[in-house]
Amino acid sequence: MRRLSWSFLRIFRLHGIKWGWGALLLGCIAIAWRPGLAAAAPMQRIVVASNSRGFMLAQSHQPFHPWGFNYGRSHLLEYYWIKHWPMVVRDFHNMKAMGANVVRVHLQYGRFMRGPNQPDRRQFKALAALLALAQRTGLYLDITGLGCYRRAATPKWYNAMGRRRRWAAQETFWRLVAADCASSPAAFCYDLVNEPLSPAGQRPPGAWQPNSSFGGYDFLQYIALRPGPDGREKLAVRWIEAMTRAIRLRDKHTLITVGLLPWVKGWKWLSGFVPKVIAPHLDFISVHIYPNSKDLSEAMIGLRKCAVGKPVVIEETFPLSCSPQQEQTFLLQSRAIACGWLGHYNGKTIAQYQALARQGRLSIAQALYLAWERMFVKLGPRLVNSRHQTRAP
Repeated sequence: MRRLSWSFLRIFRLHGIKWGWGALLLGCIAIAWRPGLAAAAPMQRIVVASNSRGFMLAQSHQPFHPWGFNYGRSHLLEYYWIKHWPMVVRDFHNMKAMGANVVRVHLQYGRFMRGPNQPDRRQFKALAALLALAQRTGLYLDITGLGCYRRAATPKWYNAMGRRRRWAAQETFWRLVAADCASSPAAFCYDLVNEPLSPAGQRPPGAWQPNSSFGGYDFLQYIALRPGPDGREKLAVRWIEAMTRAIRLRDKHTLITVGLLPWVKGWKWLSGFVPKVIAPHLDFISVHIYPNSKDLSEAMIGLRKCAVGKPVVIEETFPLSCSPQQEQTFLLQSRAIACGWLGHYNGKTIAQYQALARQGRLSIAQALYLAWERMFVKLGPRLVNSRHQTRAP
């Protein structure tokens, strides 16, 4: 998420009537009772395939290739999903119409927790409504938690905690989320945190995030302020184990992953979260890869290093530092390793961008999104129907 999800903040703005919980509930009812809406087949849970190279539907055993979007407009979802619920409904239907089967959403810790053991029930109700919407729409959710993207929304008491108390607070968050999501087949996975870092050295008190703000958002987060006695890689494993135990107390089935920074030349696995070390403790590997035209080979080299015996999902990608054609080449090559792909959706469809272009109102950033969506949507069937993942890497 660090480089894209809300990078065009000053370009996109939210619009629409300010709706409250009444509108949210009315919207749910309206969709549920929409005239002529055909009853969809019951949604099946997603599980890891028997060959550990991909996913399948739990009952039918049909292959399942995650393909969809990181969902975010000019603000984080929690800032508008209650007041602008009809817009969320429309966006989910638009993403489904483009071919998506998975949508990634991000939950900020400070928006969901008023205290270490005090949840914000309004936000948890909104999450339940989102799961219901996803199930009706036929979309699965990649639920990414523990976000501290906006420093102003991160409680001071949370950042003042030491490692043990902070981990305990994070475990409580995940227990509560898992309790609300456990019964829904629309929960594809829990992504424990976006782009975590295991420290290589001592950090100042409260310095849980590096100085890497992008567009006013902090996408990286440390799991501790100093390395453990057995090294930063083992510390990453212990943190994953702690969060997983908390989830499994409430949800025995939903898949668990963590969204990794990519491997890069010179720095290797800078985050301290190394796929071959953490893979035994996760259901699948998620990695964020943005190909760079200065060295296009790096993207595939890094992806191959994620092939460690578990399914691999490219959880974030976009032609941010390369052309759409170069991005397409990478995506097609990635089929040899990856079995899932999530790009970015910022609230407008191809048709809406084309309408702006006809009116002469398409900005440079919107033109980039239009080129991206055209390429990604056209490529979708070749990715979702790919058989490359059955081969050994």
